[in-house]
Amino acid sequence: MAAGALEAAAVAVVEVGSARQFEELLPLKAKSLLVVHFWAPWAPQCAQMNEVMTELAKEHPQVSFVKLEAEAVPEVSEKYEISSVPTFLFFKNSQSIDRLDGAHAPELTKKVQRHASGSAFPPSTKEHPKEDLNLRLKKLTNAAPCMLFMKGTPQEPRCGFSKQMVEILNKHNIQFSSFDIFSDEEVRQGLKAYSNWPTYPQLYVSGELIGGLDIIKELEASEELDTICPKAPKLEERLKALTNKASVMLFMKGNKQEAKCGFSKQILEILNSTDVEYETFDILEDEEVRQGLKAYSSWPTYPQLYVKGELVGGLDIVKELKENGELLPILRGEN
Repeated sequence: MAAGALEAAAVAVVEVGSARQFEELLPLKAKSLLVVHFWAPWAPQCAQMNEVMTELAKEHPQVSFVKLEAEAVPEVSEKYEISSVPTFLFFKNSQSIDRLDGAHAPELTKKVQRHASGSAFPPSTKEHPKEDLNLRLKKLTNAAPCMLFMKGTPQEPRCGFSKQMVEILNKHNIQFSSFDIFSDEEVRQGLKAYSNWPTYPQLYVSGELIGGLDIIKELEASEELDTICPKAPKLEERLKALTNKASVMLFMKGNKQEAKCGFSKQILEILNSTDVEYETFDILEDEEVRQGLKAYSSWPTYPQLYVKGELVGGLDIVKELKENGELLPILRGEN
């Protein structure tokens, strides 16, 4: 019997190998919760989370679990804005209802339990979980000097009010970070009660609620907005400073310790083999730099390698330079 249970668990996590297979699977699993793990074989944290999924599949036979290799099915990854692994998406009625970025087993377990129960919050939500949520909301509202809670992202707002808010902040060169409330239903509902403000977008400065779109428009009209919100340095100046931060600078997905895409992992291995000192910048941590550097360098993809502020190129260029024996002199500034 134990062997049979293990066999069932093994098939409970389905591997999807194509976009077509994934699109066909969504309506088939529409009546139940579907959890999709976007993973990569080169990332050890993904292997650990696959084990967690296998355990969860045993505990929740009514939930469908799927793993999908992110870089093997790029059209699906792009559609759902998967920029790092592991990432988990939660589907009901063929619609994405929640997501989890990173290898957080306790949080994955919590989200599976919550969505499997069919409610927005865990059935046992009482005083202590509420305290935990309030602590989380406090951290989120203080995550940056100016925080915008919106529908979508600054690059792709998903409602007209959020779009207008982003346009106003950008017009005034205000430096802000954002949180997509569609990515976390618990935050979406919890923040309304936490701030006593029922709608979105919501703008916070130093953890304090400023207000929604109408308030921001009023502050703009009275010329108070510029005095309340922190100003951003000009992007071009910032990018110039970043590309010159070290003699050799690598802009990548992840960092030296943990690459978050296969191309970044390969370029790290090449640089490490040269014994030349270099610094890295994780473009996943800063959307403004991620998008701005593409235009600044006229180079549309990552990773990007710079020496003394000048672009050398991406992975293919670095591979060619290594094969030709030119990479080391360039990294040392001799060429």
